Amino acid sequence: MNIISKLFCRAFQIAFRAALPILPYREPRVVSSCEALGSVCKKEKTSSVLIVTDAGIVRNGLTISLEEVLKKNKIRYTVYDKTQPNPTVDNVEEALMLYHKNGCDTLIAIGGGSAMDCAKAVGARVSYPKKPVGKMGGILRVLRKLPTLIAIPTTAGTGSETTLAAVITDSKTHHKYALMSFPLIPHYAVLDATLTYTLPPHMTGATGMDALTHAVEAYIGRSTTKETRRLALEATKLVFENVEKAYTDGNNHNARENMLHAAYKAGISFSKSYVGYIHAIAHSLGGRYGTPHGLANAVIMPYVLQSYGKCVYKKLHRLGVAAGVCSDSDSYEDGAKKFIEAIKALNRKMNIPDTLSGIKKEDISEMARHAEREANPLYPVPKLMTRKELEGFYYQIADWSEAK
Repeated sequence: MNIISKLFCRAFQIAFRAALPILPYREPRVVSSCEALGSVCKKEKTSSVLIVTDAGIVRNGLTISLEEVLKKNKIRYTVYDKTQPNPTVDNVEEALMLYHKNGCDTLIAIGGGSAMDCAKAVGARVSYPKKPVGKMGGILRVLRKLPTLIAIPTTAGTGSETTLAAVITDSKTHHKYALMSFPLIPHYAVLDATLTYTLPPHMTGATGMDALTHAVEAYIGRSTTKETRRLALEATKLVFENVEKAYTDGNNHNARENMLHAAYKAGISFSKSYVGYIHAIAHSLGGRYGTPHGLANAVIMPYVLQSYGKCVYKKLHRLGVAAGVCSDSDSYEDGAKKFIEAIKALNRKMNIPDTLSGIKKEDISEMARHAEREANPLYPVPKLMTRKELEGFYYQIADWSEAK
């Protein structure tokens, strides 16, 4: 990257960091169970709800307790259950049509980050009826207040219940629009560990590593605050202590609850301090191939952390101490390397691969271009990289064994 580009990126990031204390960030109000939503809906004067979810959530009966609460409180509701793992513009428009058709005034997202991202985008479209999703991608392009938005995570990883971000895919071009505006932060977050019991092991592992990626990228970036560093360290500790337990025993309530709080803390941390190249690459893979976001993050993370080199040793060492995989007596370099190896080991224990199949060589240049465009200048990464440098990661994580 030439000196002018570097100066522009860093100047942009410094300006954004300086503005952080005056930006209208807010945290959602935490609700402990679906049962408590009756009083929430009364307070918000809710008359009709659009529940945004996916078919798997409905099939597993995870909306039942929510629907019973709404019925009990005589609140009309409509269910949109066609959300894709990487929600599309079509999903948003279909749900929006149901919202208007049924006279809804409140959105409740139940599921993983996909359902929450879809609901956020629906809320944005309600507030901007003449503005397509593609025009809302980027920073602070949604300024109007959204309808009441309630997020109920059934996974512990995305942290989307706390964030100002929603990622929506154009199913025609495969491009991902990252909407990042403060009104997209949900008004309420329901943290109920019982709703995560049925999450399959492979999703438990992938979403747990997603939470870890949020904490790590927020912590090693250049726009941290005392609060975001504290939350990132706490989230890292919780993930390393609990994700494998939740993976092996889905009914371990304590582990499930701790993972929900890890995701929540990491979500707040990266909302304020942002992420980095791991996420940018993962988004490009999700947009092109539908690769689950948590899985992509888990696979990519060790490669990107290794590539940063000594500029992140001190911070990775501190994360390693919080995770319990190195000690204060270790050098920064040794601690950093132990932390990266611990991430790899955690992936292996949860059957997360080192590489991803299906990556096509002819797609790499364009995916790297999308990743660079997303990350530079927005993400305050420890070390700036060019599109050509980012291309290298796709080659590192690609498994072409089947093609041979």
